[in-house]
Amino acid sequence: MSILKKLFTAVRGGAREVGESIVDANGIRIFEQEIADAKNALAKAKKSLTEVMAKEMQTKRKLASLEDSIIEHENYAGEALEKGNEALAVEIAEKISEFEDERAEHQQVLDGFSKHVILLKQQIKEAEKSIKENQRQLTMVKTTDSVQKATMAVNSTLNTNESSMVNARQSLERIKQRQQDRQDQLAAAKELEAAASGADLKAKMAEAGIGSTPKSNDILERIKAKQNK
Repeated sequence: MSILKKLFTAVRGGAREVGESIVDANGIRIFEQEIADAKNALAKAKKSLTEVMAKEMQTKRKLASLEDSIIEHENYAGEALEKGNEALAVEIAEKISEFEDERAEHQQVLDGFSKHVILLKQQIKEAEKSIKENQRQLTMVKTTDSVQKATMAVNSTLNTNESSMVNARQSLERIKQRQQDRQDQLAAAKELEAAASGADLKAKMAEAGIGSTPKSNDILERIKAKQNK
């Protein structure tokens, strides 16, 4: 029995861990649904409040009507006494007593309604405040979660593509090296061609000022010749 009990406990523990992991994975969704449930409960509470307030107003009207009836019958009793009809006055007084008893009952009901209205209004006010605060917290939590997920996605992408980026840089360096090799080959071919055609020698002689007359000397001699004519 001891082993079975431990196995059962282990199963319960595993189920609890699974349940907690599910709750953790869906924490924001659960929190959002709890806010929605609170809003629904608040809407029902407001509806109940309007119903109680309606009954409160009805009771107030009934009390006002009873008050008018009491005053009215007190006047009737006074008239009966003035006319010497005391028996009628007593009967009217009994009716006034009924009105007063009914007024007392309705006043008690009204007091109950009034207290309930005050309590409900306070509870609704606190619930609205709590819901607004939870909504603000939900916005911040969702924003933080989005930023964290984006950051994790970027880091994951960078880590995944790190070897690819290294390979890309290596490929770029190889391309640059091939281009440089090709450029060097073109320069060497040009140099060989110049040597073969004698252009290279002429270039060296021109650089040393051998075998050519500066153009400025030719121009100067032409000008002098014109002046001597």
